[in-house]
Amino acid sequence: MRLLICAAALAASLNVVVAEDRPAGPSLKVVWSVDKGLAVPESAHLDPETGFLFVSNIDGEGAKKDGNGYISKLTPQGEVIAAKWATGLDAPKGLRSAKGKLWISDIDQVVSISLADGKIVDRIAIEGAKFLNDVAAGPDGTVYVSDMPESKIYAISGGKATLFAEGEQLESPNGLLVDGDRLLLAAWGYAADFMPKTPGRLLSLDLKTKQVTPITKTPTGNLDGIELDGRGGYVVTDWAAGKVFHISASGEARVVGQFAKGTADHAYLPKEKLLILPQMMENRVVAYELAP
Repeated sequence: MRLLICAAALAASLNVVVAEDRPAGPSLKVVWSVDKGLAVPESAHLDPETGFLFVSNIDGEGAKKDGNGYISKLTPQGEVIAAKWATGLDAPKGLRSAKGKLWISDIDQVVSISLADGKIVDRIAIEGAKFLNDVAAGPDGTVYVSDMPESKIYAISGGKATLFAEGEQLESPNGLLVDGDRLLLAAWGYAADFMPKTPGRLLSLDLKTKQVTPITKTPTGNLDGIELDGRGGYVVTDWAAGKVFHISASGEARVVGQFAKGTADHAYLPKEKLLILPQMMENRVVAYELAP
C-alpha cells in the first residue's frame, strides 16, 4: 500500500499517469537488488574517491518541501552501509560528487554534503527555480544543475549560482553529465508542464560556446539519466517508458532493457559492466549486468 501511495504521489507531482503493467522487452541479468530502507529512490551515484554508492530518496512527492528526503550509502555490491546516511532534505534528486562533497538538487536549492561525515555543508538557493533535477560537476569544480520544466541550466561556482543556459533548444534537460569540454543533456522534451508533445533527445552543449548539438537526431524519449559506457557511447534511461537505451557515439539508440515506468537516474560502471538502476515506483535499486 505504501508503495502505491508513494508512486501515485510522485506521479501526481510530475503530472504523469502510473502504468500498472510491466511492458515486455529486452531483459538484463540481475546482479543484486536492494529495497530495504529505500523510499522513492531517484538517483544513484558512485563516488570514485571513496568507492561508495550514494542513492537519493524523495520519500514523498517530487516537488513537496516535507523534510522527508534523505541519502543512502551503499557499497557497489549492494550492501547498505547507512539507509539514512544524510537527512534534512525535501525531495533530493540528482547526485554528483566533487572535491570531497556530494552535490544534491533539492527542488529549488542545491545542497552540498561532506563525504567524510554526511553533514550538510551548504545550501545554495536558486531564485526562480521550479524543479531542479540532475547535477553534474566539471573538473574545475563548477557544478551544473538542470531546471527541467523551465528548460534552464544553472552553474554554481564559489558558492554562487548563475544562469548558464536556457531556451527551448535545451528541450527541458533532465540528466546532465560533463564529458571533457561539453555538457551532455538527457532531455525530457520541451514542456513547462512536464507533458511534452515531442520527446527529448540526447544533446551536447559546448561549455565554451554554449552551442547545442543533437547526438540522437530524432526524438528519443522522456530521458532521465545519462552515463558514459566507457567505449565512446552512452547509457541513457527513459523515465516515462521504463526503457534503458544504449546510444552509440553516432547517435544510434537501441533499447537494452525494458522495465516499468520510473527508471530514473542510474550509475554505470564500465569496468564491471554494471548498471545500477533506481526504480522509483518500486522503491528499490537493482544492479544489472550490462555490456553495451
